[in-house]
Amino acid sequence: MKEVPTPTLIDVAQLRIGMFVHLDGGWMSHPFPLSSFKIGSAAQIATIRSLGKQRVRWSPEKSDPAAVESLTHPGPAEDPSVPDTVPAEALVAPLTETAEAQERRRLREALLAQREALQLCEAQFAEATTACKRASEIVLTQPQVAREQTEALAQAFVDKMIGQQEMCIRLLTEAAGDKASLHAVNVAVISLLMGRTFGLSPQEMLDLGVGAMLHDIGKIELPERVRHREEHFTPAENQFYQEHVAHGVTIAKKMGLAAGATLVIAQHHEHADGSGFPLRLNSDRMTIASRIVSLINRYDNMCNPHVPSRALTPHEALSLLFAQGKNRYDTAILGGFIKMMGVYPPGSVVQLTDDRYAMVVSVNSSRPLKPRVMVHEPRVPRDEALLLNLELEPRLGIRRSLKPQQLPTESLDYLSPRTRVAYFFEPYAAPLEEAA
Repeated sequence: MKEVPTPTLIDVAQLRIGMFVHLDGGWMSHPFPLSSFKIGSAAQIATIRSLGKQRVRWSPEKSDPAAVESLTHPGPAEDPSVPDTVPAEALVAPLTETAEAQERRRLREALLAQREALQLCEAQFAEATTACKRASEIVLTQPQVAREQTEALAQAFVDKMIGQQEMCIRLLTEAAGDKASLHAVNVAVISLLMGRTFGLSPQEMLDLGVGAMLHDIGKIELPERVRHREEHFTPAENQFYQEHVAHGVTIAKKMGLAAGATLVIAQHHEHADGSGFPLRLNSDRMTIASRIVSLINRYDNMCNPHVPSRALTPHEALSLLFAQGKNRYDTAILGGFIKMMGVYPPGSVVQLTDDRYAMVVSVNSSRPLKPRVMVHEPRVPRDEALLLNLELEPRLGIRRSLKPQQLPTESLDYLSPRTRVAYFFEPYAAPLEEAA
């Protein structure tokens, strides 16, 4: 097929099934799970056109040959919902490509897809933390606007998660944002994934997301020195710290938050056994959203404490919650959390059964025992390391979890465990063997 010199931008009227498009404006500006994808139906074309865009970016080289061909040789009906016939030459693999060349090409394509997926998650996380920070900065001066912005961000999360598609929890290599917004988004993302597994309704999910992002909003009324509880606090300082819950409820009322979101702020430090504060509620008097956020808030604080030297690995944090939190946290929610995150949550440093060292980078919540890991391969440059999907390695598993300092120096440098653990979510991509 003769190559068509197609521009990067294309009019939405020319969109065809099979085109690989890029939707600019941020992931919250459209309803699709990803901002870059191959159009698979006429409904998707209609949705893109409904966004009000005149033109969108696309990648001819990633598009189906039939879609590219249709631009210069349109069918008689020019129906964008019906792709043109794929030229016969496009269905035949080049006979001159050797098996070795095919393998190199496959690895290049896999590495590119891996990098693009990570970059997309990092960009979305950065966008979310920026939006979260903006809302918190105006919450005292423009409470109504802050509520609208927070609800819009939470709704964007919910829209991406709701549906039949499986989700993966992804460890980020870079996390943009200040500590407060990182913590807020971390807690919101994991809490919403938990709410999804428990089948919460769309409205309950929205309340959960808003409450999770604003659970610590009352701390803006506290002096910096008492915003993070420390063991050396005097009784007066501890009481001062605990007052952030009451401040948060007051702010929530000024914002006009829904009752479900306000209760999350009010109850995020309560415990199932009645040992929490400020009201010493037990599990029966807490909402399910509050019980979820209470647990996830504690988990993230264990992984990302105010003093980094006290950080636990995700595996250590999960193990400690299981060992010491059976009474403190709702049993069903704790069990669901462990099942969703896997025994080795993203960020865990592990040794595989073949003795190689690795770091867990992604967990499919429906297959938590078979995560994706980045393995230390001395012969492969770190920036070219492919993620190993344990779903495709029935004879290979995880032997044990390690602290980063237990790694050999070369493995520590290669895997580079993050000092702060940041999570995001992405649609689950089935392994090739499973998708076939």
